Amino acid sequence: MATQVLSSSFDAMEQSSKSRSPVNLSSQKMTVKTPLKILDPGRAKLTTVETKRIISVLDDTILKVELVTMFLHVMENLEDFSTALGPELSEAFKEHLQLSNAMKATLAQVEEEGLLLKGIAKGELFAAADQSGQLQPHIKGLKSSVRNIVRLFYMNPIACRAVRDAAFARSPTADVLLRGLEGLRRFLFEMLLITPLEEKEKMRFMQEIALRDKKNMEAIAALEAELASAIHNRNEEISKQNACIKDLKTHLHNLSKISENQIQRTRTEAEKQQKGELRGSQAKCAKTLQEIQQLRAQLNALVAENRESEFALRKKKYKVEIEIENWVQKYDMEMIEKQAELEEINVVYTVEKAQLEELREKFDVLDEEFCQIQEERQQKQEQREKAEKELAILVRAATLIQALWKGYLVRSLLRSKRRKKGKGKKAKK
Repeated sequence: MATQVLSSSFDAMEQSSKSRSPVNLSSQKMTVKTPLKILDPGRAKLTTVETKRIISVLDDTILKVELVTMFLHVMENLEDFSTALGPELSEAFKEHLQLSNAMKATLAQVEEEGLLLKGIAKGELFAAADQSGQLQPHIKGLKSSVRNIVRLFYMNPIACRAVRDAAFARSPTADVLLRGLEGLRRFLFEMLLITPLEEKEKMRFMQEIALRDKKNMEAIAALEAELASAIHNRNEEISKQNACIKDLKTHLHNLSKISENQIQRTRTEAEKQQKGELRGSQAKCAKTLQEIQQLRAQLNALVAENRESEFALRKKKYKVEIEIENWVQKYDMEMIEKQAELEEINVVYTVEKAQLEELREKFDVLDEEFCQIQEERQQKQEQREKAEKELAILVRAATLIQALWKGYLVRSLLRSKRRKKGKGKKAKK
């Protein structure tokens, strides 16, 4: 127990020192909860000693209930469990069986004599008081026997595990009780994870959600009313349009009858107009033939003129081709001279390139040496920083151990003083 208290106090001191650091404060300010995570607990583990004690007490109670509800099955199959239970637990179960048999016999006798209160069931016997008082010693004996068996189970983990593995033989009512206790444990664990500030924030968030839901329902009701009015208006417009379509259909039927008469009239007029245009087109054709003959004479004259101009352009083209040949020969001579110059420049370039390769090889060697020097410097710097960090960790650990040791000394001195004061008061009395 002392080691557990020391470890828990050390964890609490470390958590408090972390919470006081500015880096942790800034990280807490930077974290923003999403709307869905507000309903979840703010942490996954219990931090205070009180909450851990509450959960440990409830876990201990659940374990005890699991063991006690299996007593009947163990007593009925005591030979099968004898190897796992051991001699002490086997003897304790035998005594418990004897006590329970004596209790049953006494209960049957009291019921026959009519000394039990009316309306009291056997399951409520421990809360009842019989008129004769014969059941009280048996009840006390059974309670002490149960406590003794549970204590022996705590001292024998193998037997405890063997009994818990046979949970399939537990009664349905006991399973309901255990499920209720486990649900209570989960609920209590979730409630202990939530701080009062988080509970207020959760309540505020739920109130905001309720207000938003109310506003949304009001908006939905208003939109539904608008939708109903819009549907009504649309139906009225559709009825109006249907009446209009009906009128238009009747109008179209009347127009079709009128259009047939007009079509016959237009056909007769078109035939008359076609005959007149045919006469006019014949006169126009004779006139266009005369114009075509005149245009052919003009075309022949233009062809003769174009031939003469083509002959002159060919002479000019011949002169230009001769000039182009002269320019090409001149270009070839100049390119030969430029090629000779280029070869000389290539010879100089190869020499300088070889010199450049030598300089590059020397530079690569120097670069490798420089990189090695830089790596050695970096390794030395990292070793120096690592040593400084380890020294800081050792110093911090030493200060924490000294603080714990001083606290332990102070508490031990206070305890010794209290004991001395208590002894002095007893001596005076």
